Amino acid sequence: MKNYKESDYALNKFSEGIVYRFADRIVEITLEDYLAENPGKTAEDFMELKALSDEIYHQQVIDENRTSRLDVSINGLEDTEALATASLDVELIHKKDTEKAIEAARQLLDSGGLTEVQRRRFLLHFFQGLSYRQIASCEGVHFTSVHESIKAATAKLQRFFDIG
Repeated sequence: MKNYKESDYALNKFSEGIVYRFADRIVEITLEDYLAENPGKTAEDFMELKALSDEIYHQQVIDENRTSRLDVSINGLEDTEALATASLDVELIHKKDTEKAIEAARQLLDSGGLTEVQRRRFLLHFFQGLSYRQIASCEGVHFTSVHESIKAATAKLQRFFDIG
């Protein structure tokens, strides 16, 4: 998977305009450009288009990550299998409580109970599908600090799941 910070999704998401990446250049359409080229359109129309482009890029990242996870070699899997534990999201899905899990995640994110770092890493891992190592690489931190942040967020999520 490409570095998240360099992905089309991140480029578009953190830009005020709508970004298109071509082989030889990057083009950003600003609100002013959009309104000048589209008489009769409003800033609200532009924001809807921006949200749609964010959603499309986001889906591309998810699809790309799914594919890259399938391409991973299983050499040495027996060495790591003992260390692997099912993540909370997998456990909840297997319990067929996906709606409850999503609601618990929404409550947790809305509660303000996560630090900014925990929130960012939680979203990148559970909703963007990035691994701990991918997040660590993007943020330039050690894998363990990402693991600890997500572990703490997951513990808090479990509390919301048990309450709901």
